[in-house]
Amino acid sequence: MANWTPDELDRIGKADEVQIVTLRRDGTPRKPVTIWVVRHDDDLYVRSGYGDRAAWYRSTQQRRDGHIKAGGVEKDVRFEQSVDPALNHRIDSAYRSKYHHHGAQWVDPMVAAEARSTTIKLVPR
Repeated sequence: MANWTPDELDRIGKADEVQIVTLRRDGTPRKPVTIWVVRHDDDLYVRSGYGDRAAWYRSTQQRRDGHIKAGGVEKDVRFEQSVDPALNHRIDSAYRSKYHHHGAQWVDPMVAAEARSTTIKLVPR
């Protein structure tokens, strides 16, 4: 399994948003979707603010491979579901810290139970 380089972690982790490309069942790419990304230690995470209703999120559950672009980095990734409650608390803190300037109306949904249930770890391929 590949790891993020320190430079990739810094650049993606500092980027305000990431463009995520998921794949259709036939393997063709969908249109990019812009979402928030947070870093915790040496890992990167995304969540769906709309829970499992978001098409991009549902696509990650059908095909675990995709592509991201953020901070000048483009990378093929694997989407891994994260279900560790203690880790989810730390990811909540990362969202609050990084995006607090957007206001509670945008951050609170990202740390609510519905979004927490969609926490995905981005693993480089």
